[in-house]
Amino acid sequence: MSAEPVAADTGTHMSERMRTLLFLNGVGLLILAISIGWIWFFALLGRIELWPIPINIPVSIPDDGRAWRMAHMEGITHGLLLMAWAAGGRFIRLSAVQFKWFFWSALINAWMFTIPPIFNALYGTRGLSFGGAPFKGGLANDVIYLFGWPPVIAVHILLGLALYGAWRHLRHT
Repeated sequence: MSAEPVAADTGTHMSERMRTLLFLNGVGLLILAISIGWIWFFALLGRIELWPIPINIPVSIPDDGRAWRMAHMEGITHGLLLMAWAAGGRFIRLSAVQFKWFFWSALINAWMFTIPPIFNALYGTRGLSFGGAPFKGGLANDVIYLFGWPPVIAVHILLGLALYGAWRHLRHT
């Protein structure tokens, strides 16, 4: 057996596959944001009407503009952030394991900060505290609140790894 010294892991750049998957998820979130925008539009009108198409279908969708705006903007914001992480991936240097944490944290952060506001808009909740106080409580609120914890944790992991990876990249260039 040879006792060769092990080279220090200097890290790698984000793989093309990972960058593509982040970008693709970003596109998916933008498509979801557009869909939310249409639902919001129909909620405001109280019907599905797309002139000059002869459609006029009454709908009953909760029309809390604040909640729909939040859901719509979360999709846009997080979709663009995933695209930015994909584009900026070449400026991040991490180990393979760290990149796995980065990737999954980015997806958990993006999707789980986008989907719960849709349910807040539908159920008239906020999901900001267990029990709802000072807002409307109930089972829907509490489930949405609990679904908020994974992205809260993920965003801290994501930003910590991004900062560390960018610093490592800068140090090695």
